[in-house]
Amino acid sequence: MAVKIRLKRMGAKKSPFYRVVVADSRFPRDGRFIENIGHYDSTVEPAIVKLDEEKAISWMQKGAQPTDTVRALFSKAGIMTKWDEMKRSK
Repeated sequence: MAVKIRLKRMGAKKSPFYRVVVADSRFPRDGRFIENIGHYDSTVEPAIVKLDEEKAISWMQKGAQPTDTVRALFSKAGIMTKWDEMKRSK
């Protein structure tokens, strides 16, 4: 089972917000997911990003791969830096 950390689109037409979810890569974008680890609202300035850092790192330790967009959000939040430090310390 290939697990991805990706965005799930929510909200009304032309006013989207996104949930950051852990899901099996075979399921549709807005379909079933394993766990919700945060949300992202790009419609406001500045964009709102709230992530559960512990859950994100935990899932990456278990082998979940973030998508390119989620990787960028994690980088801005500092999660990728902590993840790289944890990998180097092992």
